[in-house]
Amino acid sequence: MRVEPIAVTIQILGKDYRIACPEGERDGLLASAKYLENTMRDIRSGGKVVGSERIAVMAALNIAHELLLKEHEVQNKGNALKLRLQGLQERIEGALDGGANIEDADAAETSQLHV
Repeated sequence: MRVEPIAVTIQILGKDYRIACPEGERDGLLASAKYLENTMRDIRSGGKVVGSERIAVMAALNIAHELLLKEHEVQNKGNALKLRLQGLQERIEGALDGGANIEDADAAETSQLHV
């Protein structure tokens, strides 16, 4: 069964845009449109960029930059987590090997007692 997209109207800088999207993604689309609208308004209110197309390009660049920074941050946290997990795994393996060594020593002592 194929889900038909719904039409959602968003407004950016006073212009209406009808966008087709799956119904389950409507809230995400509206949140994205609001974020874009706010970003574009901030750029426009700065007064250095004129024209909707230029404002849209600057907003796209700013949002792409934010995304790349977040991806880099997530990647760094993932790498740190991997290192932490490796360290914990090594400690566990060391503890288990130490336990095996204790068991081996106990077995050796026991075998010497039976001689």
